[in-house]
Amino acid sequence: MSESRNQTAIEWLRVICRGVGQVMFQGHAVTGLLMLLGIAFASPLMGLGALIGAVIGPIIAVLLRYDKGEIHDGIYGFNATLVGIAAFFFFEPGPTEFILLIVACIASTPVTWAMRRFVPFPTYTSPFIVTTWVMWGIGRALGVPAVEIPPSPNALNMVSAIAEGLSEVFLQASIITGILFFAGLAVSDWRHAALALMGSVVGTLVGLHHADAPGDISIGIYGYNATLAAIALYLWRPSILVPLLGAMISTPITEFFKPLTGLPALTAPFVLACWVVLAIGALEPYFNPRPAAAPAPPGSPDGATPADAPLAADAIPGPAA
Repeated sequence: MSESRNQTAIEWLRVICRGVGQVMFQGHAVTGLLMLLGIAFASPLMGLGALIGAVIGPIIAVLLRYDKGEIHDGIYGFNATLVGIAAFFFFEPGPTEFILLIVACIASTPVTWAMRRFVPFPTYTSPFIVTTWVMWGIGRALGVPAVEIPPSPNALNMVSAIAEGLSEVFLQASIITGILFFAGLAVSDWRHAALALMGSVVGTLVGLHHADAPGDISIGIYGYNATLAAIALYLWRPSILVPLLGAMISTPITEFFKPLTGLPALTAPFVLACWVVLAIGALEPYFNPRPAAAPAPPGSPDGATPADAPLAADAIPGPAA
């Protein structure tokens, strides 16, 4: 009995850590643990929020009898993890803030389930975004004391920009945290780690090209959405060019999102950039139709093509299903 309980406890720890890792598409417990440590290093309070969300998400999924395989893989942990972090990112700790955190983490689980079931394309972190916007709006309406965001540094630091392009995925501006996130990705899949680094570099360079504020570039504001887009699109279609396109698109969306909407950008630019690329992929078969099969040439009753007959062009692959 004791051994069975220990195994159950260990498996739950793995589920919780996988939920953290799934923020960056890694269903790997060690990856999630390194990311949780990275968050706690930058902000113990936000680390606590991440842990609360990572625990609440799968518990609610079990109570609602969602798919056990998805729970096991951490699917119902990652949005709640981000919501838990966001609660402490926007609001000062207090009873009302804590209630908002708990309710929002709980709500993110059925929102995740509904979007996964009824939206006919990948929703990525949309449940986190929607839930957090609602929480943010309610918190402001209730007058919950807001956290004062410190001003960005005046100088440009490229090392900081690239490393924090990874750490800002979890709303953290820390070089050490970014390094821990990179290590976590490398433990799971070195290609994903390389793509994350590429995305952060590309987002940073596009921000530089657009003459964005050096301080915002230095804290990874233009790298983190590009980082997520690069990994997500590689999972959709393994290549270098497609993730590169998504990373580049995410930066102008990041630049214009808050001025146009008045809402915190969170990971919305990443989601929108991926949806743009997926829409382009859906149009691809219309511009690259598969060639019709060549008819059998005269004099070949068995349908065999003579050696001197011209060969049909290779079929052009369409988008992945």
